[in-house]
Amino acid sequence: MASVNDQLVLLAGKSTTGKSHALMGLKDPAGVLYLNTESGKRLPFKSGFQEKTITDPLQIYEAFTWAEDQPTIHTIIIDSLTYLLDMYETMYIYQAVDGQKAWGEFAHYFRALMQQYVASSTKSVIFTAHTLDILNKTEMAMETRVPVKGALKNNGIESWFSTVIASKKVTLKDLEPFSSDLLTITDREKVLGFKYVFQTQVTKATLHESLRGPLDLFTVPETYTDNNIQLVLDRLTSYYN
Repeated sequence: MASVNDQLVLLAGKSTTGKSHALMGLKDPAGVLYLNTESGKRLPFKSGFQEKTITDPLQIYEAFTWAEDQPTIHTIIIDSLTYLLDMYETMYIYQAVDGQKAWGEFAHYFRALMQQYVASSTKSVIFTAHTLDILNKTEMAMETRVPVKGALKNNGIESWFSTVIASKKVTLKDLEPFSSDLLTITDREKVLGFKYVFQTQVTKATLHESLRGPLDLFTVPETYTDNNIQLVLDRLTSYYN
């Protein structure tokens, strides 16, 4: 029986909102195992991470098993979950003879990843994922969600995480009501008029986004923070310890 992993984070957001860039601030980069599922696409900075390109979804299992025996590894990043599940569909479902069975195995693959490998990991685990605006026909409202197919769609990917934050590109005007030590506006951002940020909790304008976190993990002024994932890990550490 494994202990609870306090540092399990889903960083979701639309393309070009700073998800990968947000990883740059991680401490001790040599201790980060970075699992690239996006065809080996380069990070937008020199990372110093232990970077591995995933070419088969089952390699994720192997990576978690290997990392547990590496005391210097403190963080595992899967960038991104969206492309990982797309890879699984391409390799194991697209040409499957029994499509129904293949989709069942798809759901089992993800559940095993989360319930066995992630749940038993002693490392900080960060998933990135892409979001889409999806129409909820029941409520007739657009929801911003991580898209997923098959049976996993019923509960949604976000339901597997206790901490879900969003990467955003926000104008400085919209950031004016929020001020904290976690939000720094640089001179360059003042010139540009916008900032790449994390949104840590819903607002009245974003009620249909699946953001979540432990109660009072972030204060109201900390609804928007610098897009630095280390700040989130540090806050989780202080919150639980």
